Amino acid sequence: MADSLPPESIPPSLPPPRNVRHVIAVGGGRGGVGKSVLAVNLGVYLAQLGRSVLLVDADPAGAELHTMLGVDVPLGTPGVRLADDDLTPVATPVPGLLLLPQLYTPGSTVPIRPGRKPRWARGLRQLDVDYVLLDLGAGTGPATLDLFLGADTGVCVTAPEPPSVEATYRFARALFQRQIRRTLIKDRFKMRLVERAQSELPPLPAPQDLVRAIARYDVSVGELAASELAKLNLRVAVNGVRLRTDADLGPAICDMAERYLGIHFDYVGHIEQDDGVWLSVVRRRPLLLDSPTSKSARNVERIARRLLAVSNTRDPSRDMTPIPLVPKEPSLYDVLWTHRGATDEEVRRAYKRQRDLYQPGSLPLTSLLNDTALKAEQTRIEEAHDTLLDPNRRRAYDVSVFPETTEERSIRPAALDSALEAERAMLRQELTREINAETEFTGKLIAKVRESQGIEIEEIADHTKISAGHLRAIEAEAFGDLPALVYTRGFVQQVAKYLKLDPAQVCRTYLRRMRHWRAASGGETNA
Repeated sequence: MADSLPPESIPPSLPPPRNVRHVIAVGGGRGGVGKSVLAVNLGVYLAQLGRSVLLVDADPAGAELHTMLGVDVPLGTPGVRLADDDLTPVATPVPGLLLLPQLYTPGSTVPIRPGRKPRWARGLRQLDVDYVLLDLGAGTGPATLDLFLGADTGVCVTAPEPPSVEATYRFARALFQRQIRRTLIKDRFKMRLVERAQSELPPLPAPQDLVRAIARYDVSVGELAASELAKLNLRVAVNGVRLRTDADLGPAICDMAERYLGIHFDYVGHIEQDDGVWLSVVRRRPLLLDSPTSKSARNVERIARRLLAVSNTRDPSRDMTPIPLVPKEPSLYDVLWTHRGATDEEVRRAYKRQRDLYQPGSLPLTSLLNDTALKAEQTRIEEAHDTLLDPNRRRAYDVSVFPETTEERSIRPAALDSALEAERAMLRQELTREINAETEFTGKLIAKVRESQGIEIEEIADHTKISAGHLRAIEAEAFGDLPALVYTRGFVQQVAKYLKLDPAQVCRTYLRRMRHWRAASGGETNA
């Protein structure tokens, strides 16, 4: 670990410390949703890739990361008052992973909160590590918000339950409010103007409402606030997924945050409900070490891959256009989140998704709409459906709303998920090095090829007529769930063709693994 002294105090004979490559903050508004579990296992994943990682316990509720790593850390030293900007880490059982734990001082009932000191946050950037992971815990305190805003990548963890979703939106609102204060703190006149605009709105207003309230007093300050809002980019992960609808929560939160808050979210994945997570905490071992083949561990790995891909993409492709200071009435295409070139089938699918989303008790809408606003949105959705599926009414609507482009429908580009696209690009680069004439195709490698192409298992099942269960068994190498070798050979050949791989090489190497497993287990070995 490099010396934590400032650069000017290091003797000339020593090289200056290397800056941290990337700081990742894991936070969110509500406790108990799995932020610490995700932070610890992100650190393990990065360390297993050969990176040097510092995991920082910055949860205001108290120290806990050391117990999840099986590290015994003393609460403090009798009679010694520690500096709150101390950056002395401790080793963990995971090679390459260091821990900066929270400690207590004599006479105090709360842990040292180093995040309150700007000097401490600046010191993190001088450490000789590749990654710093901040576990910020719950809440919207100033220190938590400042550390989240100061990170290169910020991840909000939520759960499929109303309090967690509401806390996620509340955290996003608080982040923008804090960002405005940080930007204008030295300009007393503009800060008073912002405070006046805030006084007209409820506490923690929607960021886009605050921007427009500021613009009513001063357009230039409103434009500055809109620019800061456009820069705000959060990642969201959903933990504790049990149902298919739970897995769809992340993308829906991204859509709703953009529509009603004006904040851009990127969905980085979900973690399935799994006893393996609970057992790993009880055993004081990270999930990726204690149960590496569990579903939840694979989910965490996928989230880690996406975050790693994002951290390596300095200029993510996303729209950073500030919101208009005067709100515009959305078109019927915008109401359904579709485009003007959409076919009737695409309109029907978009309508079904919005209809299911805008229901009483809808999770992604928690705290965003009251009953009156919800009914108004439902009415607009029905109007969009009836208009856009009637050729005559749709043509008349296009002429009235888009007169300058009536002859040629413009197709609104789909929103690009920068995290997902970055992950796929990184996987494709890795595969160019991994796949050659001697490559042995495992189930994991086949899954990696599929994910790099953005293909879902259901898509292959529809095309090849192979059941999704058999396709998942092939990728998981659950050989006991697969049929006889002669049938499995046909399945693997079709999958290889669909993924544009060499069917002969894939079948030869994959079935060889299957034969070895069946020979060891006493099953069939003939083709």
